[in-house]
Amino acid sequence: MIELRTPADLDRMREVGRMMANLLNACCGQVRPGVTTAEIDAFCRAYLATLGDGTAASGSLGYMGYPAALCVSVNEEVIHGIPGERVLQRGDIVSLDVCGSYHGLFGDNTRTIVVGGPSALTPDVRRLLRVTRQSLEEAVRAIRPGIHLGDVSHLIETIVEDGGCSVVREYTGHGVGRRLHEDPPIPNYGKPGRGPILHEGMTLAIEPMVTLGKPAIRVLPDGWTVVSKDGSPAAHFEYTVAVRKDKAEILTPWFEQDPWSDAWPEG
Repeated sequence: MIELRTPADLDRMREVGRMMANLLNACCGQVRPGVTTAEIDAFCRAYLATLGDGTAASGSLGYMGYPAALCVSVNEEVIHGIPGERVLQRGDIVSLDVCGSYHGLFGDNTRTIVVGGPSALTPDVRRLLRVTRQSLEEAVRAIRPGIHLGDVSHLIETIVEDGGCSVVREYTGHGVGRRLHEDPPIPNYGKPGRGPILHEGMTLAIEPMVTLGKPAIRVLPDGWTVVSKDGSPAAHFEYTVAVRKDKAEILTPWFEQDPWSDAWPEG
């Protein structure tokens, strides 16, 4: 069953969403050459403790045994990278997935940025990042009551494939609210006119996961880290959104510190 949020719920989800967006942007600010992914996790934990009245909690830490406060996925790592002693190098692309709860409701968001700024990007990786980000932005702009979820999924797939990249099929977006993962699952591929109809009050995590090469993935022996099977770079962007009367409202507005432009932003 897909739960619809009350106005009071949405107010609280705006609050936690902005907290998680601020936390994500702060963590992105730690991404630079020479930093380990474990250091980013330590920063995330310390920052999280300062949010709200001190009761904000990571949605990742302890989830099904996951050992860190955020996911840090580098280069060919698509999602769920576990922070550790890996040292970031100029030109690495890093996806930071930050989620958390506050007063019983969740926010979930992700950005992929490049270590060393846009000048460190190769043309192909620049295209990967722009296509993935564009697919998220266009999907959110398309959301409104009355359309099918498959319309959103199909739009993401079309933008990604038209850009010469591939969507990962084994993992999806999801509903989000009182739990981190709720119905409905939101594939990044599909046929228009299929799936649940969107209604005002739904809250959804829209998150294209995209590879520069083929879509096949594998899970590393740690049981968490998902990598592209062909070793190609991967990107991941995510907003939590609410379906409103005639559009989607972004509840995790990390873009306020990362405005979209034709020139890929440093982040």
